[in-house]
Amino acid sequence: MFVQEEKIFAGKVLKIHICTMDGTEWLEEVTEDTTVEKLKEKCLKHYVHGSLEDPKTLTHHKLIHAATERVLTDTKTVADENLKDKDVLLLIKKRPPPTPPKMADVSSDEKKKQDNKAPDKEAILKATANMSTRHTDRTVTQHNIRDFQTELRKILVSLIEVAQKLLALNPDAVELFKKANAMLDEDEEDRVDETALQQLTEMGFPESRAIKALRLNHMSVTQAMEWLIEHVDDPSVDAPIPGQDSSGAAGATAAATPGPSASASASASSSTDESSRQDELTEIFKRIRRKREFRPDSRAVIALMEMGFDEKEVIDALRVNNNQQDAACEWLLGDRKPSPEDMDKGIDTNSPLFQAILENPVVQLGLTNPKTLLAFEDMLENPLNSTQWMNDPETGPVMLQISRIFQTLNRT
Repeated sequence: MFVQEEKIFAGKVLKIHICTMDGTEWLEEVTEDTTVEKLKEKCLKHYVHGSLEDPKTLTHHKLIHAATERVLTDTKTVADENLKDKDVLLLIKKRPPPTPPKMADVSSDEKKKQDNKAPDKEAILKATANMSTRHTDRTVTQHNIRDFQTELRKILVSLIEVAQKLLALNPDAVELFKKANAMLDEDEEDRVDETALQQLTEMGFPESRAIKALRLNHMSVTQAMEWLIEHVDDPSVDAPIPGQDSSGAAGATAAATPGPSASASASASSSTDESSRQDELTEIFKRIRRKREFRPDSRAVIALMEMGFDEKEVIDALRVNNNQQDAACEWLLGDRKPSPEDMDKGIDTNSPLFQAILENPVVQLGLTNPKTLLAFEDMLENPLNSTQWMNDPETGPVMLQISRIFQTLNRT
């Protein structure tokens, strides 16, 4: 039997499944040493049922391996492209390259771009040279773009002073403060940051200790962890948290619940009672103010001091930026605004904004509530608690009115 030489030395025969875009399918037999270009030519001849009249037809098509979505290279063989028996190939016509634009079209597009181009400073000055100048001394001041959260602290500082004066005129102020403190203590007992608690318990700290540490450290995970480490051998570490105002509450109770001698002196002289009540309110206000004494994050202090900053300026930076290390670093490297002194400054009491706030009936009523004063103080100490007080049924309406008045005046 006669066998052609190329058949003797040909590679392994593979059956390749060919598909076209119009849904035509067939099997093509090729050897492993067949080039992709030769395979493509066979496919096209099968597809058009004869010879290829236009030689360019071959270069205008491509074969794609369906499984891997890769385009096969014409110069490589079937073996080089790692084709297997019964592989599926797609025969697809290549997209024609975009026709280059005509010079006339290019010039027209450039002209349109030039016509639509915004005028530069020189063109504006030339066009407005004959116009009269007005309001040349008018400048855009920074307070026109003030952020509510930035200015809120100043507003709160001034409102706290007003609230203290109003509450000092209320004969039941001491008793009201006792009730407000009790309400806040209950809220504090119920309020625990679940995420912070989970972080501490995952470190191995008991849940009860972690809760106590978080409450003592204003829900700061870093400070709570340091507290837990420092008090790990303290025998009273698991003792309940004493009332933050226990001494003050006791003093308030003593003053608000007079004994026989006090009652006698009250009947003898009302001025003595008034003086005593004023002294007690003064002590309450002092205790409230002591609550918001700033405590810097010790780790942030060390980290920033290692950068070369002085301890005092580091503490100032952390105080201005609410113990946020990254923000404090930016403050130290920037213009250092606002300054630590600005933190305790209130808003101008003669400004239209402050007058509008004080004239609002909701704000006026809220300022007579001790809980509002305590909420203001808490927001000064923990700005992140603003959202909580906005949602409180008693303090929320006051905060909402302050926000609305600020936004209205800021726009005008």
